[in-house]
Amino acid sequence: MSLVQTIAVWALPVIFAITLHEVAHGWVARALGDSTAYKLGRLSLNPLRHVDPVGTVLVPGVLLAMGGGFLFGWAKPVPVDWRNFRKPRTDMALVAVAGPLSNLAMALAWGLLFKLASDHGAQEGTWYGLMQMGRAGILINISLMVLNLLPLPPLDGSRVLMGLLPPRAAFNYAKIERYGMMILILLILPIGGSSILSRIMYWPFVLSLVGLSHLLGINPF
Repeated sequence: MSLVQTIAVWALPVIFAITLHEVAHGWVARALGDSTAYKLGRLSLNPLRHVDPVGTVLVPGVLLAMGGGFLFGWAKPVPVDWRNFRKPRTDMALVAVAGPLSNLAMALAWGLLFKLASDHGAQEGTWYGLMQMGRAGILINISLMVLNLLPLPPLDGSRVLMGLLPPRAAFNYAKIERYGMMILILLILPIGGSSILSRIMYWPFVLSLVGLSHLLGINPF
């Protein structure tokens, strides 16, 4: 596909994968007693309320244009005030895991679209475009699910781990967060043709993709 076609196919999956991930955090936080995101209007399904010009548009767009094998991006984080929770550590873990679970749900939904388009013999035209969009939705959502489950602050996996660790260990582990983004950027840098992060994510990504493919009876490879 041309660059314009590639962007057209990936735009909706990327925007919704990133923004609904954040909305899921807010939905669960509200259910557990924190209405911070709701009061700020961040539980809306309107992507414009969550788009970060750099993280949601510029960075993924540049990576797509470069044709690299790693897609990365983010939305404006949904604010969560743990002081409103009855069980702060446990509830924060539940709020955190809601994001990756939303990506799993979206991967399944895009997979169903891929299956529907494939069943219509998508070789060209609208059905072909929908099939490619379904494939993009599967790939970006599995990527974000696997990425965010990594136990590196400030990723969601670290919040889940903090909820499972003893309080003192969780407190010491949380200190890593001040260096988390720097570590993440270093892991993204290509070394020997690929980044360390892509190598870490490779097998979890492949196994998740194979599992989803077998579940839905599709072949998005």
